[in-house]
Amino acid sequence: MLYINPDQFILKPAFATIHCETNWKWRKRDKPMPNYDLFYVWSGEGTVVLNGKPYNVEKGHCFLFKPGDFTSATHNPQNPLILTYIHFDITETPRRVPPAHRIIENTIIFESLLTQYVRLFLVKTFGAEIEAKLILKQLMIHLLREELEKEEQINDMSNRLLETIREIANFIQQHPGEPHTIESLATRANLSQRYFSEKFKQIIGQTVKSYILHTRIKRAEHLLHFTGMTVTETAYALGYNDLHFFSRQFKKYTGKNPSEVR
Repeated sequence: MLYINPDQFILKPAFATIHCETNWKWRKRDKPMPNYDLFYVWSGEGTVVLNGKPYNVEKGHCFLFKPGDFTSATHNPQNPLILTYIHFDITETPRRVPPAHRIIENTIIFESLLTQYVRLFLVKTFGAEIEAKLILKQLMIHLLREELEKEEQINDMSNRLLETIREIANFIQQHPGEPHTIESLATRANLSQRYFSEKFKQIIGQTVKSYILHTRIKRAEHLLHFTGMTVTETAYALGYNDLHFFSRQFKKYTGKNPSEVR
């Protein structure tokens, strides 16, 4: 709805800010929602069911019901809901619609716009419909802005995670002889061991232990082939105290004994 012209909003007479009665219920309709409905919770506790999915709601929860949705709601009689709803239509299909459910973070600005919208029609106000459409557009922008900002945050986190894991993989390659452990590498990455292990395999394509071993053996091949180091010197340089264990691992990965490569 970012690119919808305000003139394309069709305002409906169904809108209000209400203090729900103790026995209030929003029963499921026989027919689906006929138009859009912006539904915002100012305070209280309740449950909104949208297309069969329940949401426990309180202050700041906002829904944008769409044509075709099935909705119902109840609330805690000891802590009744105060909410605003605004029904509207659009003359054309929008390219991007805000998500069905959003928890508003900046409630002050959003609530101010809702209040302004409802007050426009309490008394005869000059230019009420034009201003209401502009406010409705602003409300949609707020919902879309929060969604896009969250997407950018997720993308930023993903990029930083990618860089972190690649830095760790590079660190292992540069220091193949160090006694790397999942714990020490996860600490270096500032991640939990479980999350680090999961993301390392997802990004690098190998488990941490497999990657460490693969890096050591590749380095061992290079040292044996190009530097003239003995098998014993190579094994110790790469952190192996057991020469036989080194030889077994080397043959398992390369198909050859270390002495053959040298």
